[in-house]
Amino acid sequence: MAKIDRIEIAYVDLAPKVVRTDAIQAFVSQQTPIVTITDTDGASGTGYTYTIGTGGTAVLAHLHDDLAPKLKGMDAANIEAVWRTLKYHTHATTPGAITALALAAIDTALWDLKAKRAGLPLWQLAGGARESIPLYTTEGGWLHIETEALVDDAVAASAKGFRGCKVKVGKPDPQEDVARLSAVRDAVGSGFEIFTDANQAFRVDEAIRRARLLEPLDIGWLEEPLLSDDIDSHARLCASTTLPVAVGESIYSASWFREYMQRGACSVVQVDVARIGGITPWLKVAHAAETFNIAVCPHFLMELHVSLCCAVPNARWLEYIPQLDTITAEPMRIENGHGVPSPAPGLGLAWDWDAIGAQRAADPIQI
Repeated sequence: MAKIDRIEIAYVDLAPKVVRTDAIQAFVSQQTPIVTITDTDGASGTGYTYTIGTGGTAVLAHLHDDLAPKLKGMDAANIEAVWRTLKYHTHATTPGAITALALAAIDTALWDLKAKRAGLPLWQLAGGARESIPLYTTEGGWLHIETEALVDDAVAASAKGFRGCKVKVGKPDPQEDVARLSAVRDAVGSGFEIFTDANQAFRVDEAIRRARLLEPLDIGWLEEPLLSDDIDSHARLCASTTLPVAVGESIYSASWFREYMQRGACSVVQVDVARIGGITPWLKVAHAAETFNIAVCPHFLMELHVSLCCAVPNARWLEYIPQLDTITAEPMRIENGHGVPSPAPGLGLAWDWDAIGAQRAADPIQI
């Protein structure tokens, strides 16, 4: 098989199209390293990763200094071997956010290359479980948005065919969260899902109290109610409420997900392909969740997650937050409120290299 011959790294810093705030932070930029791997036959694949506001240059340096040089001469087809070799090569920083994010850029590039060689789109190569996935939107539900605007956005989303929306929670007065969500529920009725996201803002006593306040509103899930490394408190919360509890965007290893599922500390898994370290571990988490009869509803990265959701049988929802519109030539396909993966071989992303060059935040790197 062909060996890895060249690694190229581009880096862009993308500004969100709307103001994004939650209970702990404002999302002001998406720092996006993009990795292209070319083998000795001249075939190539492109992957990417991201950070929100900080850490992008740390990921870039990790790729340049530690991971990309190790790739030279390895067999591009042996994705599992490459992933494990790089993981152990960076043993001192795994599991950890910067290493996981850097691994994801390489791993997604290798899957893109493999799928192109096979002449298959990722969603079929990785499993081919379904041809589309229901969408919910987050873009109109940020914490700073006034109640009337929340309602208007949810109604408009429903009219466009979206099946649900997500509203950020964590106002100082819990009754304000209840009032905002009640207004949305009154406007959209019972056939439209409403999800909530606290972004790890609560302690366990407050999370239990707030969850009980939200139960009458038939909320689809309470996302990240507590610090992501506090499994005991998540288990207490799950035992105390009828609301599904969703976790995953801040979890960086498959074994960490296993612990959550084994201890009954979550009801929904939101594994993020960048933060878990790529497609290779993402699929392991998704299949493990299936054995626990737990749904997968990934965080962010809809342009890539649409294919992964359609690859596995237990994916339930895809989060609609456009991220790559300004550096791709084609948006994600939407039909009847569902995300539809690209039929093109590879990840299904049509990169606009001229736009990437125009928006780059650092000089390109070639190894």
